[in-house]
Amino acid sequence: MLTKGDKVSVLDEAINGTVVSVKNKEVLIETEDGFMMTFSVNELLKIQDSSNLMNSIKRIDLEEVSKEKAEPKPRSFVKEKKDKREIVAPEFDLHIEKLVPNKRGMSNYDILTLQTETAKRHIEFAIKNRIPKIVFIHGVGEGILKAELDFLLGRYDGIDFQDANYQKYGLGATEVYIRQNNK
Repeated sequence: MLTKGDKVSVLDEAINGTVVSVKNKEVLIETEDGFMMTFSVNELLKIQDSSNLMNSIKRIDLEEVSKEKAEPKPRSFVKEKKDKREIVAPEFDLHIEKLVPNKRGMSNYDILTLQTETAKRHIEFAIKNRIPKIVFIHGVGEGILKAELDFLLGRYDGIDFQDANYQKYGLGATEVYIRQNNK
């Protein structure tokens, strides 16, 4: 037990001092620098003088100290907040291989017409069902489908569009935002 006037050292910190008072398990010490600090009894180590410091450390029950250090402290996890504007948007792949089982016998005109009609159908569906954002995957290619898609989207009022997230889609996709009219 510690008493007034005992020389002490603080475990896990480079602080030494003299005991000023002991109340319950709280000990008030005056540090060598003249500061008054309060510690718990189990945070302090009684020392006689600096030459006997190693001897007093050996007398401490090492299992008790290691047990105190080994007790896991509760960790606080900060849940990653998702951006409220981040909307999971339905993706529609306009590659011809995804639209028909076999493109044999189709001309380039037929392919492009099918792709634009599919895009138009998805746009109309999104407007009707108040879906705020959709993504069309058109691929990079020669840019003909992208140009046709841009022309189609430009004909709609209340629709904004831009290249989709480069990290996710590269240059081969367009994001479509449908402004909702509150009626």
